Amino acid sequence: MRRSTLRRARGPVPCAATVVLLLVAVGSTAAWSADAAPEAPAAPATATAETEAAEPDELGAPMGPDDPFNRGTPRGTVYGFVMACRDSDYARAAEFLDLRRLPEAQRENGAEIARKLRAALGPVLDVDLSTLSATNDGVSDDSLPAWQDRLGTIKTKEGLVPILLQRVPRAGDGVRIWKFASSTVARTDALYEEFGPTWLEEWLPPFFFELRILRVPLAQILGIVGVVAAGWLVSLLLAGTLTRILGGLFTGSESRLDERIVMVVRGPVRLAMTVLFFDLGIRTLALDLWLQDGLRVVEWLVTIVAGTWLLCRIVDIVVLGIRVRAEEKGNIGLLPALHPLQRITTFLILGLAFVTALGVMGVNVTAAIAGLGVGGIALALAAQKTLENLFGGFTLFADQPVRVGDFCRFDDQLGTVEEIGLRSTRIRTLDRTLVSVPNAEFSNLRLENYAKRDRILLKTVLGVRYETTADQLRFLLARIREILIAHPRVTVDPARIRFVGFGAYSLDLEVFAYVDTNDWNEFLAIREDIYLRFIEAVEEAGSSFAFPSSTMYVGRDEGLSEEDSRRAEERVAAWREEGQLPFPDVPEDVRREFWNSLDWPPKGSPNAAKDAPER
Repeated sequence: MRRSTLRRARGPVPCAATVVLLLVAVGSTAAWSADAAPEAPAAPATATAETEAAEPDELGAPMGPDDPFNRGTPRGTVYGFVMACRDSDYARAAEFLDLRRLPEAQRENGAEIARKLRAALGPVLDVDLSTLSATNDGVSDDSLPAWQDRLGTIKTKEGLVPILLQRVPRAGDGVRIWKFASSTVARTDALYEEFGPTWLEEWLPPFFFELRILRVPLAQILGIVGVVAAGWLVSLLLAGTLTRILGGLFTGSESRLDERIVMVVRGPVRLAMTVLFFDLGIRTLALDLWLQDGLRVVEWLVTIVAGTWLLCRIVDIVVLGIRVRAEEKGNIGLLPALHPLQRITTFLILGLAFVTALGVMGVNVTAAIAGLGVGGIALALAAQKTLENLFGGFTLFADQPVRVGDFCRFDDQLGTVEEIGLRSTRIRTLDRTLVSVPNAEFSNLRLENYAKRDRILLKTVLGVRYETTADQLRFLLARIREILIAHPRVTVDPARIRFVGFGAYSLDLEVFAYVDTNDWNEFLAIREDIYLRFIEAVEEAGSSFAFPSSTMYVGRDEGLSEEDSRRAEERVAAWREEGQLPFPDVPEDVRREFWNSLDWPPKGSPNAAKDAPER
């Protein structure tokens, strides 16, 4: 892991960035709404007045019957009311209220009723405009009459009060349009008395509400900035303590990763806490529904940023933990794979966050994912070999038939593994050349890992001359068995020598034993010592090694010692008389007598003074 991923952010940069992001997003949302919203005409004397509106955006798009205020659907009605209130055009906002049940005197104050209703619903009603019905029939499965829809429910002193929309006949032609229900309009004064005016309206002069920036009152802008600043200060005080507690619960107070966990997750946790306190704070500002809707998108986007940031930091922590454990256990073969895996995981997290952000902003994510799927298939076909090598590398990292530094046989070559990459494996051969084998091919080869041996096989065939008698051969077999049993670096089981056949020019004796070492150089030294003792045993038996020859013998070869031959035969005869003939196996008492009795390292060696290792 790079050190930069573990460094603590200097100062309140993430939270300051959050403040800037929220302010820019609020301004952008307001500007977008101002540009996209339909420019409704001035409030007419009647609902049938001729008007001309600009092209509406998606939320305000007419989907029901033709209406100058786009009141053909519940969504259009609520959207039109919100936009009129945003522009402080309460006369137009009154066109979305069903005033029929009010006394005649109160109907003339429709603009004031609309203002009070907006002020009362602002702090307590949270509505996502995109979820409202976009048909003239409204919602059919809400347990309400077909001519009513529920906008939301608010909690008052008297209990839960539903905010309703209802479909009413339009004055003049009787076309069914949607308005705020007369029951809801009748409760306006009571709701305003309980929930409005807001604390901002009570504390600040009217100037702060009359001055607007991007159609947002200055008072609300200051309130948003204050909520962001307060959320940042609270998160600054609590984030360190919270992350330290979570770090202790996750790793234990004594863990070497504890302090680093606190460092790397403090930033995203602080950002998430800022968003949380911001969400709680703006509920006290009585923002218009259109502004709430825009801020909801901003909150989701910042939450996605905080979650993505936190997940990437968690990936860093996990990779660091794996690296530390691998180094402690000496599993260095895993280290080259950590950085690529970390980058791939990070890219996947960023891709998922990007797609989620597109969905929050209203983009058709399904179509985008389908396009990415088709593009991914084309990319996979074009990079088939590369992907094969990539998955082959993952197989080598997971299965670990060889590791970096292992001496192995691959195919028909021998070498030491120097690097296992994502595309290829590099091996230094015995002639010191560097061979690079693609991972897809290397993972399918028959690999023989010499570094994993617990002991090394000693196997050879001794060929002695045909002039060797049977008793000489018996003596030689017994003598070599004694050597194998007595040698401290040869495992007792199995440790054998057998007369296996008659060769073209020799009597063949097969030696099969294991040397207790996994170091090849040490094995060569031990084997050399054993072979020298075999030569002495052959000479002691009065025989010699055979060699390819075509010799015509007239008499007994003078090269054999008659005295040594007689001595060997006498020794075998004595074994036979005493019942100690070591065939077909060495008696257990004789085995114990000879076990580990030879000197190793051999006498005269610089290492002879050292104690021989225990068997």
